[in-house]
Amino acid sequence: MDLNLTKDQETIREVFAAFFEGETGPIRARAAEPVGMDAAAWERLLETGAPSMGASEAAGGGGASLADLTVVATEAGAFIAPLPFVDHAVTTRLLDTVNACDDGMLAGTTIVGLALCPAIDGIARTVPSGAAAHRVVAIDGNRLVLDRPVDNPSAGHLANHGCLPLAHRDLTGAEVVASGPDALAKHARAVDEWRTLTAATLVGIARSAVDLGVAYVMERKQFGRPIGSFQAVQHQLADLPGLVDGAGLLTSKAAWAGDRATVDGLAGEPGVLDVDSNDVTDFVALAAMALVAAGEAATTATDRSLHVHGGYGFSEEYDIQLYYRRARALAYVLGDPARECRRLASMFPTPFVYASEAGAT
Repeated sequence: MDLNLTKDQETIREVFAAFFEGETGPIRARAAEPVGMDAAAWERLLETGAPSMGASEAAGGGGASLADLTVVATEAGAFIAPLPFVDHAVTTRLLDTVNACDDGMLAGTTIVGLALCPAIDGIARTVPSGAAAHRVVAIDGNRLVLDRPVDNPSAGHLANHGCLPLAHRDLTGAEVVASGPDALAKHARAVDEWRTLTAATLVGIARSAVDLGVAYVMERKQFGRPIGSFQAVQHQLADLPGLVDGAGLLTSKAAWAGDRATVDGLAGEPGVLDVDSNDVTDFVALAAMALVAAGEAATTATDRSLHVHGGYGFSEEYDIQLYYRRARALAYVLGDPARECRRLASMFPTPFVYASEAGAT
């Protein structure tokens, strides 16, 4: 298993880093608030072919792997791009598996989003891109449905501190695209891909938060010298690169496992979930691990960076507060991270038992 970027992925990283730096970033993120959708930047993104890159070549997409998409998502997070790239990419891949991905979705002129949790009383609740997507895919009972087109999705925006395009979506009259156990399995797979790509986004946020903190403490002077020369400040930042890199590696491993689990749209190699041997290659488990780890890395990195900014960190004029809010919002979109940890723990066949609980002295 080699988690380093391939030459093609390095090219993807360079291209999209340049794109997001030029077309998005903190200034554009502020302008896109409170809905969190920059329509002009999305139109520019269409020119790159990014909206369809995750769909299969047979469907007219780019055939990009999940690992390729994590590269793009990381750069989008680094520049807090107010774009529904992750949700659209995951949803087009899902619709591709049920032959329901049309030309508008592939082109990106029809933005599609994914409801992460089953609908309640015919309502898909707190859809991550619900205020940006023209159509949303959801699970309603045992059916995978595609809701009716919405011309102005931002009208249903749910206010939130992260300024994400959250919204509830009414599934009345939705089109059934699949049903039964296979539909539920395909949706679950899509949610795990969302976990992986959202983890990549959080890694990008964390990376930029560290850069912002370091740049500030090198510039800000007190007592005649940069505050970065004080050990108390250094201690706040010194361990963050390891934390961020670790989350990045775990996210890359999750993407690798996801690509390994599905080859050319078919079931690939089964994953391993062996805690005793520290051998975990199961995609479902790794996707959950990546989301939790990246969420913790991003919240820690943005918290530390904001605080070394002092009172300025809490001011709207400083970019770090954008990263701080976005990190927390993304980490909680799927629910309380503690619940995700409990879900992850339930996957392991043998519960952890401390020596004292086992009667050891």
